[in-house]
Amino acid sequence: MADDERTTVEILDENNLIDLAKYINYVSAPQAGAIATFSGTTRDTFEGKTVVELRYEAYVPMAIRQIKSICSSARESWNIYSIVVAHRLGPVPVGETSVFIAVSAVHRADALDACKFLIDELKASVPIWKKEVYSNGEVWKENSEFMERRTDLGKMEGGCCRRKVEVSHATKSCCGAKVKVDDDKTQGIVNGDGVKEQ
Repeated sequence: MADDERTTVEILDENNLIDLAKYINYVSAPQAGAIATFSGTTRDTFEGKTVVELRYEAYVPMAIRQIKSICSSARESWNIYSIVVAHRLGPVPVGETSVFIAVSAVHRADALDACKFLIDELKASVPIWKKEVYSNGEVWKENSEFMERRTDLGKMEGGCCRRKVEVSHATKSCCGAKVKVDDDKTQGIVNGDGVKEQ
């Protein structure tokens, strides 16, 4: 089965719940020794304010394209069997799931690392917008991951171009990737354990 056949991306219309069991079943496979999941749920408070619900809007064609691109990047970095990314639109009351990611892999480290990468990249780059509705008002929220990326882009010399980052895998394994970051301040290789090598 091709990688794109083992990747499912769904943006669910208003009032459609995310079926966690369905997606976990989708990524399950005899060759997958690990399934990592992330379930983003609406919490009841934020900075002392009572949250009633979250409301999501998206530019759906671009959101799907961007999520598929993120999934492809994850497959290049980790040995993944299947991926599911599902995101709801419209109102999501307290306690309900708004985003769900499931990743299956032979080894847990690949599944866990890829799952974290997927949610972080989704929050930083996918055109899905969130409004927090409180008992006494509402506000559109920018994801901290998006704001950090925007701030980082503004600090880089040479304009909007990102630092050159190379992820190297001699073999895809549970031991992690080596990442090489090239810029004036940082030179070296960081292994999967976060240790800088020269």
